[in-house]
Amino acid sequence: MPGQADTDAAVASGAGSIRNRKTRIRARETGVLIALVIMIIFMSIASPVFLSQNNIFNNLRNVTTIAIMAIGVTMVIISGGIDLSVGSVLAVSAMVMARLYYHGWGTGLGLLAGLAFGALLGAVNSALVIKVKLPPFIATLGMLSVGRGLTVLFATGLKGSVASNISIDKPLIEFLGGGYVGPVPMPVIIAAILFAGFGWFLRHTVLGRQIYAVGSNEEAARLSGVNVDLVKFFTYTVTGALAALAGILQAGLLSTAVTNAGNGQELDVIAAVVIGGASLTGGRGSVWGALIGAMIMTVLRNSFVLLRLPGFAQTISIGVVIVLAVALDARNNNNS
Repeated sequence: MPGQADTDAAVASGAGSIRNRKTRIRARETGVLIALVIMIIFMSIASPVFLSQNNIFNNLRNVTTIAIMAIGVTMVIISGGIDLSVGSVLAVSAMVMARLYYHGWGTGLGLLAGLAFGALLGAVNSALVIKVKLPPFIATLGMLSVGRGLTVLFATGLKGSVASNISIDKPLIEFLGGGYVGPVPMPVIIAAILFAGFGWFLRHTVLGRQIYAVGSNEEAARLSGVNVDLVKFFTYTVTGALAALAGILQAGLLSTAVTNAGNGQELDVIAAVVIGGASLTGGRGSVWGALIGAMIMTVLRNSFVLLRLPGFAQTISIGVVIVLAVALDARNNNNS
């Protein structure tokens, strides 16, 4: 039987591990924030348009899609999982909402149905991981393909007799996606509220701390009384709902649900999360770091447009950024 000294030592070791994790997260966030500031300074010199009010608010609006999805993916990655399906969930959830509007549903019911459908797909991801025991990579990769197929199905119908893009003529949805409060785009306000809420949730709630515990050591968390299955169900389901929200806001901006919405954005989201300090092995990360990572990805894309660089160079550079972020994460894990 372990003595009191052993118990005290274990508690002290656990507390020290938490402090070290928080210190590493803050150091990584500081590093990427410095990188973002350097990029902004460089672009403000290279292009006079970069710091114009119009470009600043366009960048803020553009970052919200990736940033909102990054909140959920951050929690999934912290818990030791991965979600490759967020781009498809974004598209199909917005298409479900648009299809229901096409059939005469009210604004509120259609909005809730779109969010619920995204949460449902996230819950299916969790069931595949928890019950079927599929690796998260395989489960969510399969959902990526299923989501794309469902998006086309809901857009065109079984006979393909309806246009592939469905217009949305709902003032509330258009305001949420394309409206302003003063000079600030409404999606930026929504994203700010979400980041403040989930940032507090991860730091100050029992479930938030359990997400870190599951990612750090799933078996130890289980033995200590954490409901690991519930934690995984929560992270994947919330991620699906947040991807749906991002899709609804994007559809509101365009006043249309399109079949190719979110195509390839899952890579941008994962890159943003990893750049922001989350570890692909689990147990480390923060939503604020993910926000900084999302801003870096957005500024990078905007820079290529303003500098009139070819599209292939943008694609290559984003791939390089992803590889470097994962390599840095692996190096940190080896040194920890």
